Amino acid sequence: MIKRERISDTVYSFQSELYAQVNAGAIVGPNWAVIIDTLALPEETLAIRDFIEQEINIPVRYVINTHSHADHSWGNCFFPGATIIGHTLCRQFLDTKGRTSLEEMRSSNQPYRNIKIVLPQITFDNGELILRVGKKRLTMFPLPGPCADNIGILIKEDRVLFAGDAAMPVPYIVDGDIDQLVTSLKQISKIGLESVVQGHGDIVLRGEVENYVKDNLAYLSNIRRTVRKSARRKYPQDLLNEIDIEQCGKSHVLFGGLAEELHRRNLRALYRQLYGELPKSYDDEEEF
Repeated sequence: MIKRERISDTVYSFQSELYAQVNAGAIVGPNWAVIIDTLALPEETLAIRDFIEQEINIPVRYVINTHSHADHSWGNCFFPGATIIGHTLCRQFLDTKGRTSLEEMRSSNQPYRNIKIVLPQITFDNGELILRVGKKRLTMFPLPGPCADNIGILIKEDRVLFAGDAAMPVPYIVDGDIDQLVTSLKQISKIGLESVVQGHGDIVLRGEVENYVKDNLAYLSNIRRTVRKSARRKYPQDLLNEIDIEQCGKSHVLFGGLAEELHRRNLRALYRQLYGELPKSYDDEEEF
């Protein structure tokens, strides 16, 4: 159900085998643990909790949400004794969009009927928030781009970064801003990391980090160029439909087969970010 990996002596990652390769993490101290994100399905989050509380035999004291998306935060409710930490906007988005989305999910998905939204109790906007877990120092800081509330968590001693959705096999800007994501990726490249735990997908290892960032920056540059070219057409969406993800430098098999769909959504979202409206197609006008 979940793939567990031990990154260092006290740092773990957990990857869903059921939903979009989404990742969570844990940092284990001598007396308590910190969870970074929860997973999309309740049974997966409960499996993480059982591993910490039953196999390692310590309580979870903190849960850090890298951002408010459901597959990273709706499992907060399964840690009733823990303090939740996140960006101020994460709390705001969960309290508004999160509650609305959960009500919609409850009506058609049995597993989500026992979930409730639990908001971060500790929040920050800018700068850094530091938490010590045993001998480990966790530094939390804004890392926007995929969404305005995304944060990164750096485990200094191990040089491991949990990057949330700022790091993904295919960059994600549907809820965010391309310029902010470019800045965040460049920031990641300058830290000097051993590992990057992406919001989705496999861990990026030390020797891969530099090329990984370059590849993601190149993809963002390519889709920006594509969208600007489409804006010169009467029907921009028709050109966007012709440009697949591989023409922009990424493989269509990434991200559990969801790469092409995400690419299409990125193009439309970027057009709206740049021009304030969705791209028109010939078929749109034919309907009238």
